[in-house]
Amino acid sequence: MWSAEHAAKVASEYLSGLGRRWDHVRTVGRLADELAASGRISPEVATAAWLHDVGYAEELSTTGLHALDGASFLATEGAPPEVVGLVARHTGAAVEAEERGLGPQLGWMPEANPADLDALTLLDLVTAPDGSLTDPETRVAEILSRYPASSPVYRAVSRSRVELLASAHRARERLGLTNEWPAGAAQGVFEP
Repeated sequence: MWSAEHAAKVASEYLSGLGRRWDHVRTVGRLADELAASGRISPEVATAAWLHDVGYAEELSTTGLHALDGASFLATEGAPPEVVGLVARHTGAAVEAEERGLGPQLGWMPEANPADLDALTLLDLVTAPDGSLTDPETRVAEILSRYPASSPVYRAVSRSRVELLASAHRARERLGLTNEWPAGAAQGVFEP
């Protein structure tokens, strides 16, 4: 049941009314589908790619930490623990959980395979908020530019910046992707 195709439908149900957020998720999901089709990432990563931001849906937001809120929803819906763990811990969520005082709650979520988590982080960091393709350094700078220094998101991304970029780099190497991917390989493939 929890295939990438099903995940895309769930994501659409909860996020399609959120404009740029949906544009971002669609591109992340489509990139993941391409990598899964070529056998570079697992089906669980592709599924989690579609669902990684589902916690932004207003009706699912309870803690303010979208990764935790999305993972909690997915756990109650019977999503596989691997997918729940990836959503819960994607793109530096553990550091943001600390910043928000939610570390213990995140600790109840399943762990994520580190290589799979790197792949999901890369997918998230090569996709801008409007669904256009970017690079991890530019994406991290863009995230920081949207939040004041007092925000837990700003503090978390500032603290985890080096590890986020290292995670994206590890994923590129492990998956055999160039530093230009996806822009060099998929330019013009996706319309936001």
